[in-house]
Amino acid sequence: MMKKVLGIDIGGTSVKLAAIRENGEIFHQWDILTRGQDEGQAIVPDILASIDDFLAKNDFSIDDFLGIGIGTPGTIDRDQGTVVGAYNLNWKKVQPIRQSFQAHFPGIPVYLENDANVAALGEQWLGAGDKNPNMVLVTLGTGVGGGVIVNDQLVVGSGAAGEIGHMVANPDGFQCTCGNQGCLETVASASGIVQTAQARAKTADANSSLREQIKNGQAVTTKDIFQAAEAGDIFAESVVEECMGYLGHALGQIASVLNPDTIVIGGGVANAGDYLLDKVKAHYLPHVYPSVRTTTDLKIASLGNTAGVIGAGSLVIKNLME
Repeated sequence: MMKKVLGIDIGGTSVKLAAIRENGEIFHQWDILTRGQDEGQAIVPDILASIDDFLAKNDFSIDDFLGIGIGTPGTIDRDQGTVVGAYNLNWKKVQPIRQSFQAHFPGIPVYLENDANVAALGEQWLGAGDKNPNMVLVTLGTGVGGGVIVNDQLVVGSGAAGEIGHMVANPDGFQCTCGNQGCLETVASASGIVQTAQARAKTADANSSLREQIKNGQAVTTKDIFQAAEAGDIFAESVVEECMGYLGHALGQIASVLNPDTIVIGGGVANAGDYLLDKVKAHYLPHVYPSVRTTTDLKIASLGNTAGVIGAGSLVIKNLME
């Protein structure tokens, strides 16, 4: 019988959980709401209760699983099994995640990693990374995350490596939630692209239905902006061009330094697909070292919102079975 693991991907809106076979096949997947109020005190108890419910309803014991892998925002202490600075979960203080899980499930191995890193592991294992040993994942969601894999190992540095969203894209740009100015996240995330459109709408004079929507106080999304750009809206095209220009330039710097086999672009913004990829490549190619152009490929992620749980599950497999 194939061995099984549990993969957990903790996000600001929901927690994704999956029971996964050792070949990466998900045989049961579910979500629960992330309750971030009161400094996120309910998040871990909610997850543990949800796992208990899954085990009971499916006639499993926790001993049927090799271990639990967890991806979470924030800065990870892998030795201690703690996370700090997961602000979208309201976890400002150190959270003893491993200790909490092992107190509830004594003896079960628990592995903790940054959420962007587990998504990178997932895409490398079963997605667009094609099992390449050198890969970078850039996730474009509410923020911009990154996971770097070199020689089949995650690059974690002193705990916070891979913060691609906080590379400075424009020193004179928008204030970032991290406290710095002009981070890539302020122009290439979903919120950053909308922010760019709102700022441009104040001064642009293009004949544009999207611009009129913004000027009239209507809410627009990144999806609206990309769809309008693809349909030929001049204002929307200028927003996409600017934001993907910053992203392409940043990826060029990453590729020139690391020369990975693949840079994978994921997250909700990447649902724009080939249109986004073509825009990024147009700005990436002029800013990358010549020999890297032919050895580093840019791709759109293929696992969607399962990358995190698959990668989290792979933490257990990598640590216990390889």
